Amino acid sequence: MTTKTKKKGAATLPLNEILAGDCVEVMNSLPENSVDLIFADPPYNLQLRGDLHRPDNSKVDAVDDHWDQFDSFKAYDKFTRAWLAAARRILKPNGAIWVIGSYHNVFRMGAELQNQGFWILNDVVWRKSNPMPNFRGKRLTNAHETMIWASKQEASKYTFNYEALKALNDGVQMRSDWVIPICNGHERLKDDAGNKAHPTQKPEALLHRVMVAATNPGDVVLDPFFGTGTTGAVAKMLGREFIGIEREEAYREVAKKRIDNVRKFDKEALTVSQSKRAQPRVPFGQLVERGMLRPGEVLTSPRGKVAKVRADGTLVSDDVKGSIHQVGAALEGAPSCNGWTYWMFKRDGKNVPIDLLRQQIRAEMAERPN
Repeated sequence: MTTKTKKKGAATLPLNEILAGDCVEVMNSLPENSVDLIFADPPYNLQLRGDLHRPDNSKVDAVDDHWDQFDSFKAYDKFTRAWLAAARRILKPNGAIWVIGSYHNVFRMGAELQNQGFWILNDVVWRKSNPMPNFRGKRLTNAHETMIWASKQEASKYTFNYEALKALNDGVQMRSDWVIPICNGHERLKDDAGNKAHPTQKPEALLHRVMVAATNPGDVVLDPFFGTGTTGAVAKMLGREFIGIEREEAYREVAKKRIDNVRKFDKEALTVSQSKRAQPRVPFGQLVERGMLRPGEVLTSPRGKVAKVRADGTLVSDDVKGSIHQVGAALEGAPSCNGWTYWMFKRDGKNVPIDLLRQQIRAEMAERPN
């Protein structure tokens, strides 16, 4: 796997590489404020006591690896504090982090995120459509895991592709409960002996949704607990750069082979639906300057309120003067108003929203060569 040409400002980042070593040490060796998104699937600290068996006495392939074992909650909290601090240092000011965990560790991570100044945006419940049964029958079946999405700080202008997620969800606003099956079938990676290559391999569908939601093509996504490389595989497919950190050699080998076989989607396929906020800003005054609306022309509201256009792009209605938004809000006695959808003008005897004129200008801007 070769490292791609570095983006300006990220020349020292080991893009599209899997780095060996302790995640805290490796992250601390990377430049500050250098990555756009971190997806972290840390050890869960499951605290298993002995083997787990099915009713037929066959052993369950549960997580009992050495990397998931901690002497105490104090030791786990120290570990969490260290890797989150290292992660926060390398996040860009407008960057964000997603962490995933079970009831064993997610609440401890959530508290530490807030302690370090991260700003929690959502907790997302990944509801598994095919969870492992609870064989002992003494508790509810663990049918979900929790992801916490947080920006680096409260004022961060983090990426959120709202319209793209809505499109993924059949035109309906995406909710915070995601029904996705656990990794199985052809997607489940196996070792040479035919066993699971990793006990907690995440499904690509989960990472696909996270990256479509919270990144753009070319963004740098870092995974400090890379495992068998689901984050890297999805990042490559979606045209994002990735950095993986993994201390276990066996996982690194599986991940490298997996990612080498991934094909990146073409540029057109990577384009996602954009929100209106992402579209170019068009001042109302530009409509007046270009003669699309004339000074003195009368605008009307759905409830029959009227206002006149002034030469400087403001409106006047009786003793109320101001922007299209301010005048609309004042006439309605409301705290705010979207003047673009509130006001209409007359053409050929019909009321037409002024937003139609804004869309015409935006279409012209999109057609201009860069």
